[in-house]
Amino acid sequence: MTDLGDAQLWGDETIETGFGSVELENTFPTDASSALLFDQLDAQRAAQGYVWAMPLAGFVAWRERAAETFGSTGFGDFVVYETLREKRGILTANLTTPYIINFTTLTDGPLLIDYPAGATAGGVLDAWQRPVTDLGQTGPDEGRGGGYVVLGPDDDASPFQDSGRLVVRSETVNVMVAFRILTDDPQEAAAAREGLKMSRAGSDPAPVRYIEDIDQEWSATPRRGLDFWSDLALILQEEPVREADKGLMAMLEPLGIVKGEKFVPDERQRGILADGAALGELLVRNLQVNPRYAVPYWDGTSWYKSFDFAVEQENATILQLDQRATWFYEAVTSTKGMVNPTPGAGQVYMTAKRDSQGRLLRADRGYRLHVPAGMPVAQFWSLTLYSENTRRAYDNGGTEIRSVSLDSRDEQLQFNDDGSIDLYIGPCAPAAGESNWMKTLAPDGWFVYFRLYGPTEPFFDKSWSMPDFQAL
Repeated sequence: MTDLGDAQLWGDETIETGFGSVELENTFPTDASSALLFDQLDAQRAAQGYVWAMPLAGFVAWRERAAETFGSTGFGDFVVYETLREKRGILTANLTTPYIINFTTLTDGPLLIDYPAGATAGGVLDAWQRPVTDLGQTGPDEGRGGGYVVLGPDDDASPFQDSGRLVVRSETVNVMVAFRILTDDPQEAAAAREGLKMSRAGSDPAPVRYIEDIDQEWSATPRRGLDFWSDLALILQEEPVREADKGLMAMLEPLGIVKGEKFVPDERQRGILADGAALGELLVRNLQVNPRYAVPYWDGTSWYKSFDFAVEQENATILQLDQRATWFYEAVTSTKGMVNPTPGAGQVYMTAKRDSQGRLLRADRGYRLHVPAGMPVAQFWSLTLYSENTRRAYDNGGTEIRSVSLDSRDEQLQFNDDGSIDLYIGPCAPAAGESNWMKTLAPDGWFVYFRLYGPTEPFFDKSWSMPDFQAL
């Protein structure tokens, strides 16, 4: 017998691999070894297909589960996610401002949007969760409102050249229209909601329908096992195949995911797909915890920028598979304002999975985060706690948003005399009291997003920095 690394790959040889013994007779794989090699080939492809599919998987999981939970199945249906239970279904949702979300197909023609003026941030995203255009303060309208035309992959742009609207094109037929209202002024918020209108090309803009006050637990976490592939097969049938994705589509074909064909995997494929989804998730979770393509934002800390790649998900030489898989495993959506904020505008999401000693954060241990004074934000900041298992807001039994999200507008927070603040996470409340504390429950691991809204120059030049969590 020969170890794989020492194999000659000729003549009569038995080769030991991590997945079994492969026999060659007269240099050819035997029939039994051929089956073993095909299983291994397809298992590897399934795991890599999982990594590749992360943005699509998050999109379709959210669309399908929201339709089931909130009944958002009509054109112009926007779900308003405001309560803790409504938001807890969304991967790493921001719990400080409402989300207003619509899923629309462009198969019925271009989409017209009349977008309102005001303090909002949002965008139109394609099915790969890439921004087609930002909306609001970080969009072309810069918060002044305006008209948009969203074309599908093959739609003709010429009818809209003199429409006075900004014309953009999606590479996918499925799109998400999303925005958040950043003001706490009720009149401004109401005006923004009332000002949003949508229609198909050739029809007059019409007010949208807001679905709200559902207050129900639900989950947009991509499903595991064979359900993951069922969701993926569903949206792949709806979408055109991009040139960049033909290689991965070829890898999925032997597993029963074929464009134009119904997904009915046989017993062998089902087993390989289930294993591939589990291995794929482990591969991505490792990238999420140990993003080897990036370095911490502040030297000597474990704080990373959560979204640290191009919104196009590619550069001049590569499709950024690992980078986007990391983000879309634990989060959803992307906008230019999230990735390329400018001083005083946009958002920055910082994340940590380790403490000041470099140890992974634990749910059975208490921690203190000392946030120095002079937080560089033009708007506000928030610290939100998430489950590593679901990547959704942590379920610690609390019923109020502040049980898993603390922010600078929270009047219950206790600041230090010098303007700094100590925030606590762990299974037991600190001696200082519960006002600055969020509870964890073992064995569900956790991580955080520290969001800076309207980051200012000291963040960008790093003259202000934040230390790591300290174990208590």
